[in-house]
Amino acid sequence: MQTGSEGAANGRRSFLGKITLGAFAAAFLGQGWTYLRALVPNIKYEPPKKFKVGSPVEFAEGINFIESKGLFIIREGSQYSSISAKCTHLGCTVKYAPLQHAQTVKVGGREITEKYEFHCPCHGSKFRQNGMPYSGPAPSSLPWHKLEIAPEDGQLVVDISTSVDSDFRITI
Repeated sequence: MQTGSEGAANGRRSFLGKITLGAFAAAFLGQGWTYLRALVPNIKYEPPKKFKVGSPVEFAEGINFIESKGLFIIREGSQYSSISAKCTHLGCTVKYAPLQHAQTVKVGGREITEKYEFHCPCHGSKFRQNGMPYSGPAPSSLPWHKLEIAPEDGQLVVDISTSVDSDFRITI
């Protein structure tokens, strides 16, 4: 027969055993949940690949830099085009550099007259007016982006997910 103190000790041991078992079970379930959660991908919030940059009349003749989007809008009369401002070497922002004298260069079997070029301040890459690198470590040309006119308000829409040829222009 158990005395009162032995019964209380067994009750405490039983209670502490249940608490310990519960703590281990909670830790095991927590770790299991963490492992299972790792199998479900997180949502990646990225800026849209297609966005409005403004009304065509807002852009001055020549080169217009849009810093927040990392691109240049080029206006030549009523024609518009868009080229990336991110160097293809390491992603630095290239700078527009007007030439003192227009020069004629042979590119892809044809001659073009250049009035400007792009320079990367980080590692010295230089790009021709059409975006082709001719100096420095840049491995490829600056990408040109598709432009459209938004039907609802007439703004220029840039689609950076669609690359186009350097001759692509939209006429307004």
